[in-house]
Amino acid sequence: MKMTPKIFIIGSILVWAASISLMVIFPWISMEDKPSDIWTPMNKQEKAGHELYVNNGCSYCHSLFVRTIDWGKGAERIAQMGDYYQMQPAILGTERTGPDLSQEGGEHPDDWHMAHFTNPRYTNPLSLMPSWKFLGEEKIKQLTAYMQHLGWSMADERVARQEKWKKKAVEAYEAGPDSNIAWLHDQVPQEWRNMPNPYPATEAALARGKNIYENFCLNCHGPVGDGEGKAAPYLDPPPLNFTTLKRNLAQDQYIGGIFYYQIMNGITGTAMPYFKRQLESEKIWDVSNFVAVWFVGYTDANIEPKGIDASYEPEWENPYLEDPPYMNDTTKKKEDNP
Repeated sequence: MKMTPKIFIIGSILVWAASISLMVIFPWISMEDKPSDIWTPMNKQEKAGHELYVNNGCSYCHSLFVRTIDWGKGAERIAQMGDYYQMQPAILGTERTGPDLSQEGGEHPDDWHMAHFTNPRYTNPLSLMPSWKFLGEEKIKQLTAYMQHLGWSMADERVARQEKWKKKAVEAYEAGPDSNIAWLHDQVPQEWRNMPNPYPATEAALARGKNIYENFCLNCHGPVGDGEGKAAPYLDPPPLNFTTLKRNLAQDQYIGGIFYYQIMNGITGTAMPYFKRQLESEKIWDVSNFVAVWFVGYTDANIEPKGIDASYEPEWENPYLEDPPYMNDTTKKKEDNP
C-alpha cells in the first residue's frame, strides 16, 4: 500500500482513538462507583491537604496504591478501586523515588510529620525529598492530616493507637528522666529485657553501628546522643537522651535486648519509628552496641547467656564490664564504707 497523506491522517486518528479507548474510556467504563470496605470520607482539613499534595506534584515521587507484587513497608492490603471513591482528582502516581503512601496514616504521629515536612533530613538524614517549610505551619498541618487519612479505616486504627500511647509517653517524660526510662523499659517484653547483645562490640562492629546511626538516628538523637538533634524542637516527647541511661542501669542488667526491641519495633506514640523493615538483624545489634558504648559507656555484648559464636566472629573480651556506669561515686563510697 502506497503511503498517502490521507492514509497517514486516518491511521494517526485510529492509533489515537485506540490509545484513548485503552487508557481512558475502557478503564472509566469498568470503574465501580462505590466505596471499598475500608473507605472513609475526607474532612475539610484532609481535603485541603489532598489539594496541596496534588498541586505540589507529590505524585512525581510517591505512589498511592499497592500492587500484587508490592509487599514492602505498609503493604498489608492490595489496593482496590473503591479505595479512591470521591477522590478528585485521583492522582495515584507511578514513581517510587519516595515510599508508597497509600497506607501512611498512623505510621507516624503528627509531630513526626511536622518535622519531616519542615526538613525531611530531620527524620531521615539520607532523604532526597525537598523541604516544604515554605508552605507554612497551617498548610503543613493540612498535608499531615491528609497523610494520616491515607489507609482509610485501617489508618484510623493506627492513628488512634498513636494518640493512646502518645498520652502515656508524654506523661512518662514529664515525670522526669528516671521515670521516663523506667516506663520505656517496662514496655519491652521480659524476654528481651533478659537478652544481652549477642554481637561483640569490636572495632568493625562499632564502625558499622556508627554508620547506621548517622544514616538513621543522628538528627533526632543528636551527634552525642543527648536527644538534641535538629528534629527535637518539633517532637513531643523529645527524642531519648541516651546519656541519662548511665545512672539508671542496675548491676547485671541487660540493655542489648531492650535497644534491639525498641529499634526493631519503634515506640508507638513517639517519633521513634520501627526499623524492622529497613534494617537487618545484625545492623540493629551493631547500632545498639554503638549507642551503648559511645553514649552509655557500657554494653552487655557477648556476655552470658550466650550460645555458640558465629563462625566469622573474632575472639573478643568485653572491656566495658570492668567499671560499668552503675558503679558511680555514691555506690563506690557505700562499698568502701559499709
